[in-house]
Amino acid sequence: MSTMTSTRTTQQGLDRTAPRGSFVGDTLNVMARELKPVWREPMSVLFAMVQPLVFLALFAPLLPELAEGSALQWFVPGIIAMTCLMGASFTGANLMEEMQSGSHERQLVSPLGRPALLVGRALKEIVPMLMQTAIILVVVTPFSFDLHVGGVLVALLILALFSIGVGALSFALALAAKGQDWMFWTVQQTFLFPVLLLAGVLLPVEGAPRWMQVASDLNPLTYVVEGVRALFSGQFPLDTVAAGFAGAGVVALLGIGVGVRSMRRAD
Repeated sequence: MSTMTSTRTTQQGLDRTAPRGSFVGDTLNVMARELKPVWREPMSVLFAMVQPLVFLALFAPLLPELAEGSALQWFVPGIIAMTCLMGASFTGANLMEEMQSGSHERQLVSPLGRPALLVGRALKEIVPMLMQTAIILVVVTPFSFDLHVGGVLVALLILALFSIGVGALSFALALAAKGQDWMFWTVQQTFLFPVLLLAGVLLPVEGAPRWMQVASDLNPLTYVVEGVRALFSGQFPLDTVAAGFAGAGVVALLGIGVGVRSMRRAD
Protein backbone atom coordinates (compact mmCIF):
# COMPACT_ATOMS: atom_id res chain seq x y z
CA MET A 1 0.00 0.00 0.00
CA SER A 2 1.02 3.44 -0.54
CA THR A 3 2.54 5.29 2.30
CA MET A 4 0.25 8.11 1.13
CA THR A 5 2.27 10.36 3.31
CA SER A 6 2.24 13.91 2.28
CA THR A 7 5.59 14.83 0.83
CA ARG A 8 5.45 18.52 1.23
CA THR A 9 8.31 19.57 -0.82
CA THR A 10 10.25 22.71 -0.47
CA GLN A 11 13.49 23.75 -1.93
CA GLN A 12 14.74 23.92 1.64
CA GLY A 13 13.92 20.20 1.96
CA LEU A 14 16.72 19.31 -0.44
CA ASP A 15 20.02 18.32 1.10
CA ARG A 16 22.37 21.09 0.12
CA THR A 17 25.39 19.11 1.33
CA ALA A 18 24.90 16.30 -1.21
CA PRO A 19 27.06 16.24 -4.34
CA ARG A 20 25.64 18.38 -7.12
CA GLY A 21 26.02 18.27 -10.82
CA SER A 22 26.12 14.50 -11.21
CA PHE A 23 23.28 12.14 -11.91
CA VAL A 24 24.19 9.87 -8.99
CA GLY A 25 24.50 12.76 -6.54
CA ASP A 26 21.23 14.32 -7.63
CA THR A 27 19.47 10.96 -7.51
CA LEU A 28 20.67 10.28 -3.96
CA ASN A 29 19.67 13.77 -2.95
CA VAL A 30 16.14 13.31 -4.27
CA MET A 31 15.86 9.81 -2.78
CA ALA A 32 16.94 11.08 0.66
CA ARG A 33 14.42 13.88 0.49
CA GLU A 34 11.61 11.52 -0.53
CA LEU A 35 12.41 9.22 2.38
CA LYS A 36 12.17 11.95 5.00
CA PRO A 37 8.40 11.52 5.47
CA VAL A 38 8.93 7.76 5.93
CA TRP A 39 11.55 8.27 8.65
CA ARG A 40 9.51 11.08 10.22
CA GLU A 41 6.33 8.99 10.35
CA PRO A 42 7.29 5.28 10.22
CA MET A 43 3.86 4.32 11.49
CA SER A 44 2.46 5.40 8.12
CA VAL A 45 4.05 2.25 6.67
CA LEU A 46 2.15 0.17 9.23
CA PHE A 47 -1.12 1.93 8.50
CA ALA A 48 -0.58 1.24 4.79
CA MET A 49 -0.44 -2.45 5.69
CA VAL A 50 -4.05 -2.61 6.84
CA GLN A 51 -5.43 -3.97 3.57
CA PRO A 52 -2.78 -6.70 3.04
CA LEU A 53 -3.17 -7.81 6.65
CA VAL A 54 -6.95 -7.92 6.25
CA PHE A 55 -6.46 -10.08 3.16
CA LEU A 56 -4.24 -12.42 5.18
CA ALA A 57 -6.69 -12.57 8.08
CA LEU A 58 -9.69 -13.33 5.85
CA PHE A 59 -8.10 -15.60 3.26
CA ALA A 60 -5.71 -17.62 5.42
CA PRO A 61 -8.49 -19.58 7.23
CA LEU A 62 -9.96 -20.49 3.84
CA LEU A 63 -6.75 -21.91 2.40
CA PRO A 64 -6.81 -25.68 1.88
CA GLU A 65 -4.36 -28.03 3.53
CA LEU A 66 -1.63 -29.06 1.10
CA ALA A 67 0.24 -32.34 1.17
CA GLU A 68 3.53 -30.52 0.58
CA GLY A 69 3.07 -28.06 3.44
CA SER A 70 1.19 -24.98 4.56
CA ALA A 71 -0.79 -23.10 1.93
CA LEU A 72 0.64 -19.92 3.44
CA GLN A 73 3.86 -20.78 1.64
CA TRP A 74 1.98 -20.22 -1.64
CA PHE A 75 -0.28 -17.39 -0.53
CA VAL A 76 2.08 -15.06 1.35
CA PRO A 77 4.47 -14.30 -1.56
CA GLY A 78 1.46 -13.28 -3.63
CA ILE A 79 0.28 -10.95 -0.88
CA ILE A 80 3.74 -9.39 -0.67
CA ALA A 81 3.82 -8.87 -4.45
CA MET A 82 0.35 -7.33 -4.21
CA THR A 83 1.57 -4.98 -1.49
CA CYS A 84 4.48 -3.89 -3.68
CA LEU A 85 2.21 -3.23 -6.66
CA MET A 86 -0.40 -1.33 -4.69
CA GLY A 87 2.10 0.71 -2.69
CA ALA A 88 4.17 1.76 -5.69
CA SER A 89 1.16 2.46 -7.87
CA PHE A 90 -0.21 4.96 -5.35
CA THR A 91 2.95 7.05 -5.14
CA GLY A 92 2.03 9.27 -8.06
CA ALA A 93 -0.62 10.76 -5.78
CA ASN A 94 2.15 12.41 -3.77
CA LEU A 95 3.50 14.03 -6.94
CA MET A 96 0.06 15.35 -7.81
CA GLU A 97 -0.09 16.96 -4.38
CA GLU A 98 3.28 18.59 -5.01
CA MET A 99 2.11 19.88 -8.38
CA GLN A 100 -0.92 21.44 -6.73
CA SER A 101 1.22 23.15 -4.10
CA GLY A 102 3.74 24.40 -6.67
CA SER A 103 6.72 22.65 -5.07
CA HIS A 104 7.14 20.38 -8.09
CA GLU A 105 7.54 23.37 -10.38
CA ARG A 106 10.19 24.80 -8.05
CA GLN A 107 12.13 21.54 -8.29
CA LEU A 108 12.01 21.64 -12.07
CA VAL A 109 13.90 24.93 -12.07
CA SER A 110 16.38 23.74 -9.44
CA PRO A 111 19.92 22.58 -10.38
CA LEU A 112 18.80 18.97 -10.02
CA GLY A 113 18.69 17.00 -13.25
CA ARG A 114 15.21 16.00 -14.34
CA PRO A 115 16.05 12.31 -14.83
CA ALA A 116 17.36 12.31 -11.26
CA LEU A 117 14.08 13.75 -10.02
CA LEU A 118 12.31 10.71 -11.43
CA VAL A 119 14.87 8.01 -10.66
CA GLY A 120 15.38 9.21 -7.08
CA ARG A 121 11.66 9.07 -6.44
CA ALA A 122 11.41 5.60 -7.98
CA LEU A 123 14.34 4.22 -5.95
CA LYS A 124 12.69 5.45 -2.78
CA GLU A 125 9.97 2.82 -3.32
CA ILE A 126 12.43 0.11 -2.26
CA VAL A 127 12.45 1.18 1.39
CA PRO A 128 8.69 0.97 2.12
CA MET A 129 8.65 -2.34 0.22
CA LEU A 130 11.35 -3.79 2.48
CA MET A 131 9.61 -2.54 5.62
CA GLN A 132 6.24 -3.93 4.56
CA THR A 133 7.72 -7.30 3.60
CA ALA A 134 9.42 -7.53 6.99
CA ILE A 135 6.12 -6.79 8.75
CA ILE A 136 4.26 -9.49 6.81
CA LEU A 137 6.97 -12.08 7.48
CA VAL A 138 6.95 -11.26 11.18
CA VAL A 139 3.18 -11.75 11.23
CA VAL A 140 3.03 -15.06 9.31
CA THR A 141 6.19 -16.86 10.45
CA PRO A 142 4.62 -18.08 13.74
CA PHE A 143 1.73 -19.60 11.71
CA SER A 144 3.39 -22.54 9.96
CA PHE A 145 5.17 -20.36 7.42
CA ASP A 146 8.71 -21.60 6.76
CA LEU A 147 11.13 -18.71 6.47
CA HIS A 148 13.97 -19.32 4.00
CA VAL A 149 16.17 -16.28 4.47
CA GLY A 150 18.38 -16.84 1.42
CA GLY A 151 15.42 -17.20 -0.90
CA VAL A 152 13.68 -14.19 0.64
CA LEU A 153 16.74 -11.99 0.07
CA VAL A 154 16.93 -12.93 -3.62
CA ALA A 155 13.17 -12.45 -3.95
CA LEU A 156 13.53 -8.96 -2.50
CA LEU A 157 15.82 -8.06 -5.40
CA ILE A 158 13.08 -9.03 -7.84
CA LEU A 159 10.48 -7.08 -5.88
CA ALA A 160 12.78 -4.05 -5.64
CA LEU A 161 13.13 -3.93 -9.44
CA PHE A 162 9.39 -4.31 -9.82
CA SER A 163 8.63 -1.56 -7.26
CA ILE A 164 11.00 0.86 -9.00
CA GLY A 165 9.27 0.28 -12.32
CA VAL A 166 5.73 0.58 -11.00
CA GLY A 167 6.64 3.67 -8.97
CA ALA A 168 8.14 5.34 -12.04
CA LEU A 169 5.03 4.51 -14.09
CA SER A 170 2.86 5.97 -11.34
CA PHE A 171 4.87 9.22 -11.42
CA ALA A 172 4.59 9.33 -15.21
CA LEU A 173 0.83 8.89 -14.91
CA ALA A 174 0.66 11.72 -12.39
CA LEU A 175 2.56 13.99 -14.78
CA ALA A 176 0.25 13.05 -17.64
CA ALA A 177 -2.83 13.68 -15.50
CA LYS A 178 -1.60 17.03 -14.23
CA GLY A 179 -4.51 18.96 -12.74
CA GLN A 180 -6.92 16.09 -13.35
CA ASP A 181 -6.84 13.81 -10.33
CA TRP A 182 -9.81 11.82 -11.60
CA MET A 183 -7.76 10.69 -14.60
CA PHE A 184 -4.94 9.40 -12.40
CA TRP A 185 -7.27 7.41 -10.15
CA THR A 186 -9.37 6.09 -13.03
CA VAL A 187 -6.37 4.72 -14.91
CA GLN A 188 -4.69 3.43 -11.76
CA GLN A 189 -7.77 1.58 -10.53
CA THR A 190 -8.63 0.28 -14.01
CA PHE A 191 -5.28 -1.49 -14.35
CA LEU A 192 -4.55 -2.40 -10.73
CA PHE A 193 -6.96 -5.24 -10.01
CA PRO A 194 -6.90 -6.93 -13.45
CA VAL A 195 -3.10 -7.05 -13.22
CA LEU A 196 -3.33 -8.55 -9.73
CA LEU A 197 -5.93 -11.17 -10.57
CA LEU A 198 -4.32 -12.18 -13.88
CA ALA A 199 -1.02 -12.77 -12.07
CA GLY A 200 -2.63 -15.42 -9.88
CA VAL A 201 -1.93 -13.49 -6.71
CA LEU A 202 -5.06 -14.66 -4.89
CA LEU A 203 -6.13 -17.67 -6.97
CA PRO A 204 -4.22 -19.88 -9.42
CA VAL A 205 -5.05 -19.31 -13.09
CA GLU A 206 -4.05 -22.76 -14.34
CA GLY A 207 -7.71 -23.81 -14.66
CA ALA A 208 -8.86 -20.50 -16.12
CA PRO A 209 -10.25 -20.05 -19.66
CA ARG A 210 -7.67 -19.91 -22.43
CA TRP A 211 -8.02 -16.17 -22.98
CA MET A 212 -7.32 -15.55 -19.32
CA GLN A 213 -4.23 -17.77 -19.39
CA VAL A 214 -2.92 -15.87 -22.43
CA ALA A 215 -3.51 -12.57 -20.64
CA SER A 216 -1.73 -13.98 -17.61
CA ASP A 217 1.24 -15.01 -19.75
CA LEU A 218 1.50 -11.42 -21.04
CA ASN A 219 1.45 -10.00 -17.51
CA PRO A 220 4.97 -9.35 -16.13
CA LEU A 221 3.65 -9.64 -12.57
CA THR A 222 2.86 -13.31 -13.25
CA TYR A 223 6.57 -14.10 -13.61
CA VAL A 224 7.46 -11.93 -10.61
CA VAL A 225 4.97 -13.81 -8.42
CA GLU A 226 6.09 -17.24 -9.65
CA GLY A 227 9.75 -16.40 -9.04
CA VAL A 228 9.07 -14.99 -5.60
CA ARG A 229 6.94 -18.01 -4.65
CA ALA A 230 9.70 -20.40 -5.63
CA LEU A 231 12.31 -18.45 -3.68
CA PHE A 232 10.13 -18.06 -0.60
CA SER A 233 9.66 -21.83 -0.55
CA GLY A 234 13.41 -22.34 -0.43
CA GLN A 235 13.76 -23.51 -4.02
CA PHE A 236 15.89 -21.97 -6.74
CA PRO A 237 14.60 -23.11 -10.14
CA LEU A 238 16.86 -21.15 -12.46
CA ASP A 239 14.31 -20.69 -15.24
CA THR A 240 11.56 -19.48 -12.91
CA VAL A 241 13.85 -17.12 -11.02
CA ALA A 242 15.34 -15.78 -14.26
CA ALA A 243 11.83 -15.20 -15.61
CA GLY A 244 10.99 -13.34 -12.39
CA PHE A 245 14.01 -11.05 -12.81
CA ALA A 246 13.14 -10.59 -16.49
CA GLY A 247 9.53 -9.66 -15.72
CA ALA A 248 10.58 -7.18 -13.04
CA GLY A 249 13.36 -5.83 -15.25
CA VAL A 250 10.97 -5.17 -18.11
CA VAL A 251 8.69 -3.20 -15.79
CA ALA A 252 11.67 -1.27 -14.36
CA LEU A 253 13.06 -0.36 -17.79
CA LEU A 254 9.64 0.60 -19.10
CA GLY A 255 8.85 2.66 -16.01
CA ILE A 256 12.17 4.50 -15.93
CA GLY A 257 12.08 5.12 -19.68
CA VAL A 258 8.54 6.49 -19.71
CA GLY A 259 9.03 8.35 -16.45
CA VAL A 260 12.26 10.10 -17.48
CA ARG A 261 10.73 11.09 -20.80
CA SER A 262 7.69 12.52 -19.02
CA MET A 263 9.86 14.39 -16.52
CA ARG A 264 11.98 15.92 -19.30
CA ARG A 265 8.81 17.23 -20.96
CA ALA A 266 7.23 18.49 -17.72
CA ASP A 267 6.69 22.23 -17.41
